[in-house]
Amino acid sequence: MRRRHFPPERNVIPAHLTLFHHLAPDLAAELRQRLSAETRRIAPPPASIAGLIELGRGVAYRIDSPALAAIRARLADAFAPMLTPQDRAGWRPHVTIQNKVAPVEARALREALAEDFRPRPIVIAGLACWWYRDGPWEPLSRHMFG
Repeated sequence: MRRRHFPPERNVIPAHLTLFHHLAPDLAAELRQRLSAETRRIAPPPASIAGLIELGRGVAYRIDSPALAAIRARLADAFAPMLTPQDRAGWRPHVTIQNKVAPVEARALREALAEDFRPRPIVIAGLACWWYRDGPWEPLSRHMFG
């Protein structure tokens, strides 16, 4: 869905849920350790695509997962003093399927998707950490559930 509707020149990382928008690079080792602890030998958290979200210039699937929210809360507690205001402001779990388009185009996609939308399960395979390098994204680590 994301490949079909996301502007290709901006679609540089796969579909994902953002837990945090910015953590300081000097936290990388601790973050990897905590992500490993949250995923190692643990089943994927139950989750569902629960609805659609209008983003103004895009559309996203709203994700419902109390277990993933609990993981995010534990990580937020651990890094609380270092969180940006955006990451302290609360979490709205979603997977963006379209962004950076004209509002009329986004509205049309949301309306088309809403016509036959039904909540459905989604698998959260793991947690990953990416480093934004003023243009390119660099994967730092992946931590798969199970």
